[in-house]
Order: sequence, then C-alpha cells, then structure tokens
Amino acid sequence: MNQRPSTFQRETTIKLILIGESGVGKTSLLLQFSDEKFSKEVTTTVGIDFRMKRIECNGSPYKLQIWDTAGQERFRTIVASYYRGVLGIAMIYDVTSKDSFDNIAYWSKNVEENADEGVNLILIGNKSDLEQNRVISTEQGQELADKLGIPFLETSAASNSNVKKMFMTLVEDILNGRNQGGNIRSTQRVAVSKSNESSQEGQSGCC
Repeated sequence: MNQRPSTFQRETTIKLILIGESGVGKTSLLLQFSDEKFSKEVTTTVGIDFRMKRIECNGSPYKLQIWDTAGQERFRTIVASYYRGVLGIAMIYDVTSKDSFDNIAYWSKNVEENADEGVNLILIGNKSDLEQNRVISTEQGQELADKLGIPFLETSAASNSNVKKMFMTLVEDILNGRNQGGNIRSTQRVAVSKSNESSQEGQSGCC
C-alpha cells in the first residue's frame, strides 16, 4: 500500500508576547486573532498561555507563537522569564482604565530590563468600542507611543477593529528589521498538514 507523503516546507517561527495589566483584554485580542471569536466571559489568564497562528508574507510561511500573559502582580516574575527569544511585544492598556494606562510605564521598564535587545514593540489601546466609558484619549495614547518611540494603535476585540493590523504591524516591523538586532533567529523544517493542526492554530495572509 502506498503511504501518503508528508508535506514539508520551510517555516520560520516568530515569537510574540502580549503584556499589560489584568483585564485590559489581552486574551480577547488573541482569541479574536487566532480563532476569530469573541466572548464576554473570557477567563482571567493564570500565569501564561499561548496560541499558534500560521500566516504567509511575500510567499513565505511563518508560524506565530503568541504568548498571553497574566497581568496580576503575583505573576510578573513568571512573565519576565518568557521574554527570552521574543521578537515582538504588544504593551496593552484599556482606554477605559487610567490605571492600566499609567502602568505602561512599569511594563516598558520591565521590557527594557528583561527582553532581548532590538525587540520590536507596539503600544495598544484596547476596548475602543466602549467610547462612552473612555478615559484615555487617542491623543494621549499616541503621545505616549511617540515618547517611547514605538507604533500605536487602538483596537477592539469585541468589534474586531484593528486586531489583525495589530499583530501584522509587529510582524512586518520584525521582517523589515525596524529595530536593529531584531532579526529572526529560529528557522526549521516543520510538517504542514491541515488534517493534524492543533485547534489552537489558524492561518492568515499577510496584510
């Protein structure tokens, strides 16, 4: 009996991580991007979790390994240990929470102290759909991003606004070498088969 051959292609893994205070919507953004679904009943992340997402850019396949972190203070030591090998970091705050915005200063310092040199960053103001509850203006978010010297976007996991753009902006900055030293380091041959992919994996084209 002839055995069906496996399909192999070169695929580069890009590790990303989402950080920010508890409740800013990190898990919801990840689930919207990876699984294209949103739920108001998302469970608070305990420790750290991740999803995989396959994309293609300029004819080359990439596998995004996206780590979702807990924002509670008791988990912050654990979170810092996951920065190793990360090429892109999204620092996320909630536009309806001044505390989460103010605490970006902590997360920025945490990245500076623990992440690899040359890592690409983006500042995200989430829950932009809750305009009636907004306490942080778009201008304030942009001003902070300009101060940090990084890109800025407002997103909404609920309405799927700018969610794909958020992740793809990070990926494009990494692939374009926006930050010196932010080169992709891990390339390996992996099997690509839709029949046996994890339920946590999806596929998307490059924006």
